Amino acid sequence: MNLKLEGKKAFVSGSTQGIGFAIAQQLLSEKCEVIINGRNEEKTKLAVEKLKNEFPNALVFGIATDFGNKEEVNKLVAQLNDIDILVNNVGIFDLKNFEDIEDEDWYKIFDINVMSSVRLSKKLLPQMLEKKSGRIIFISSESGVNIPGNMIHYGMTKAAMTAVANGLSKLTIGTEVTVNTILGGPTYSDGVAAVIEQIAAMQNIDVEQMKSCIVQQTNPHSLLQRFIDPTEIASLAAYLASPLSIATNGASLRADGGVLKTI
Repeated sequence: MNLKLEGKKAFVSGSTQGIGFAIAQQLLSEKCEVIINGRNEEKTKLAVEKLKNEFPNALVFGIATDFGNKEEVNKLVAQLNDIDILVNNVGIFDLKNFEDIEDEDWYKIFDINVMSSVRLSKKLLPQMLEKKSGRIIFISSESGVNIPGNMIHYGMTKAAMTAVANGLSKLTIGTEVTVNTILGGPTYSDGVAAVIEQIAAMQNIDVEQMKSCIVQQTNPHSLLQRFIDPTEIASLAAYLASPLSIATNGASLRADGGVLKTI
């Protein structure tokens, strides 16, 4: 299917690996111009080189920005203009018992996971509304619906992202701008892979067996019965970025592997 994305310009936050990188790959395959972003300058450059090797004729650029540093974020925002597609993907998470989550933890994870998307949307949405064309996609999580007891602060941010996206969609009336959210499920991203491979090596267990054990322990009711591949979320993101998705606006679409039990 031709998603009609050729010539569009996209910015994907937090995209040097994992879901963000997979989204960048998918958009480049559809002949978009893509700006990726990472916290580390060297890692961002390496990711750009990897994408250029994979898509030799593509327009791909990188901007290193630490979304925990407001000054760096302001510099990034100032550089972004004429963006047709904004993918709010950057995010951090950690496992912590509720009683161990300090005030600083709440503020930090909210600032990076939620305020990053607020700041980027605040700059780019008015430009899209003026053109009456554009796409904003929030990469949230099923954890924003079914809040994990050991990641309450993370789940809170994902619920907030969904709320922000839904509110912003109300501002797009009468235009061809859409704002939607993807609720991702347990995904085998680079970070998750590194942890699982380390645990498997320590316990002298095959990685695939370890992955299966973890899915059974943490999400036994999953319909997919395996980790989601980042490319499987990227495919939905590419559709939402497309002009073909114009009738989908203000929605939360699940790519959760059937983890959520709600209708």
